Amino acid sequence: MTIYIALLRGINVGGHHKMKMADLKRVLEAMGLHRVQTYIQSGNVLFETEEAPQTLRLRMEEEIQTAFGITSTVVLRTAEELERIIAKCPYADVILTEGESIHVSILTEELPQKEEDLLASSERDNDAYFIHGREVYFLFRQSILDSKLAKNLQKMGHIATTRNWKTMNKLNALAQARQ
Repeated sequence: MTIYIALLRGINVGGHHKMKMADLKRVLEAMGLHRVQTYIQSGNVLFETEEAPQTLRLRMEEEIQTAFGITSTVVLRTAEELERIIAKCPYADVILTEGESIHVSILTEELPQKEEDLLASSERDNDAYFIHGREVYFLFRQSILDSKLAKNLQKMGHIATTRNWKTMNKLNALAQARQ
């Protein structure tokens, strides 16, 4: 069985798209997914299945829509892919000061050129980003809420969901513990 990590976009953020993780777990188990485990309230799920990721993603989105009435993009990565995401982070060794943070946008597809151009044209305030395949790594030198670069994350729309570095590392540790 393949270990997957599902990252749901926009769940339990700012009081919108509220979903209890226990309910989400039950829905995913009813789909036939194995060893379903959620992590924090923002729509992070580990599970195992033999199903192909392309059909699995669409099926999960449909089940979430049916069960909760919420349209949410599901971004999937295998445990091996998540481990590579962690290893490729160009900012992993940066010593962060107060207010600084690392985030990763996980994409359903490679970033379209117009979004790459949008990021490149952003006023960055010393923030930095690095694109690698279907991930965009961000180093925010101030609060993500105040970053002009971060505001353009919203313009990536339905193809991306973003997690902080602590969450990414915890998900990786949980996935590795299953192997």
